[in-house]
Amino acid sequence: MFRYFSCVSSRGFYARTNSILGARWLGTTSEVELIRHSGEDKGIVTVSFNRPKAKNALSRSVVDNFSKALTEIRQDNEARVVIIRSTVTGVFCAGADLKERATMEQNEVGEFLHKLKATFCELERLPQPTIAAIDGVALGGGFELSLCCDMRIGGPKTLVGLPETSLGIIPGAGGTQRLTRLIGESKTKALVFTAKRLGPQAALAMGILNDAAEALAIENADELGYERALEWARDILPNGPVAVRMAKKAIDFGASVDPSSGLDVEQLCYAQVIPTEDRMEGLRAFKEKRKPVYTGR
Repeated sequence: MFRYFSCVSSRGFYARTNSILGARWLGTTSEVELIRHSGEDKGIVTVSFNRPKAKNALSRSVVDNFSKALTEIRQDNEARVVIIRSTVTGVFCAGADLKERATMEQNEVGEFLHKLKATFCELERLPQPTIAAIDGVALGGGFELSLCCDMRIGGPKTLVGLPETSLGIIPGAGGTQRLTRLIGESKTKALVFTAKRLGPQAALAMGILNDAAEALAIENADELGYERALEWARDILPNGPVAVRMAKKAIDFGASVDPSSGLDVEQLCYAQVIPTEDRMEGLRAFKEKRKPVYTGR
């Protein structure tokens, strides 16, 4: 199975044939797809949301199948970079499924929110780098999902925000905490208090997005965020997978402790890469003036 991608980026125009090693739906609803790339892209895994009628709203079945995908990825030693995306045009994820929520008993709502938060934490704690490709609307829980990723890449149709206060509630899946850690207390308060939505350039300027692809023509705008996310994944892919995972762990843990403790965490993570075959391969490749071939051992 082959898919063709082309993109205009800061690195210039390129065209690439992308080989898919395997693609399958999680569960029986065809709402979450797990794709393992092959060829030059081996090691990249894409998780796609596909619930067009509900704009990828987070129902119980979507959350359950997404959780299964994350568990599978965590246990996959060959998965080096993970991209979360939507195959629904114009939308990343519209947030909670309010129609389904209206049918739940009060205790069911509590159980669902617990599962949702636990699944978001699973995403946040994946050892591999994670990239949210936001090609469209990501509001409320959908935006909160993207905040669990290490990076967020936008496209021309990106629209992000936490509109909960306009509905008489507050963000309840980590938005008040993760966004604050990302852009600071004052900016988070401004966005939450006003329920303001941000387009790609405003989100990029505020530090919410790491990058945003711009369309040169209207007809090629729908998947530019995903294509740019693939570029970033390909930049990560050649580096030592153990080193990348340990770097992620050092940054994540270090960000939640004081600087002195953070340096201790960094040292502990550094110690994990010392005995690896990859470290020796990196030294050999440097000496021999060639590209290293890392195995993740």
